[in-house]
This record gives sequence, C-alpha cells and structure tokens, in this order.
Amino acid sequence: MKTVRSSIFIRDLRLYAYHGVMPQERTVGGWFIVCLRVHYNIMEAMKTDDVVDTLNYADLCELIRVEMEQPSNLLEHVAGRIAQAVLHRYPAVEAVDLTLTKENPPMDVNCSGAGVELHLINDKTEC
Repeated sequence: MKTVRSSIFIRDLRLYAYHGVMPQERTVGGWFIVCLRVHYNIMEAMKTDDVVDTLNYADLCELIRVEMEQPSNLLEHVAGRIAQAVLHRYPAVEAVDLTLTKENPPMDVNCSGAGVELHLINDKTEC
C-alpha cells in the first residue's frame, strides 16, 4: 500500500483574540476561526497505532493558541506565524493549508466573516 496524500486537520477552532488595524479591534478584540490542514505521511501511525508516530491534535491547537495570543495588525501576519510555527516544530510536514477568519469584521456590511487563506509547501532546501 502506498499513500498518495495524507493529512490531519483542525476544523473551526474558535478563539478570542486582538488582531486588526482599528484601535477598537486591538482593545476589545473579537472571535476568530482557524482551520488548519497539515500534510504529512501518516503511514507509520497507520501501522503502529501509536500517538508518537503522528502529529498530536492537542499540540497543534496549543501552537495555534499561542500564536493567536500575540496581537497583530494583519491576519496575513498571524496566519504566516502559525504556518511557520507548524513547519518549524514538525520538519516532516510536507505542506500547511490554513484559513483564518475574523467573525465580525468592522465593516458596514453583513457577512459571516472575512479573512485569509494560505497554502505553504515545506521547501526543505531553504535554510
């Protein structure tokens, strides 16, 4: 058996944070939703049924929480920090897909959120 593609994911992790360019956003804060998909080879975990052979969901959630606690002006900056932290902590990761949504952006429109989405490939040739 050969794995073509495999990943683990965190769907709709909802966190309160203080990101935005408006002073009110940095003072009052708001709700954000993070969706993370981490691509890596899960074959060993499929064989062993041992948590040491996989990426731990709880560790990923904690990593996201720590990065979300650091206020930033731009969601792009926060998303980039989260993705970089995943790649740094787990060198075997092949790619990271991340969506970061601000639930109630301070705009005069009715929408369920606005945010950023990124896909990073772990180019292991970079230093």
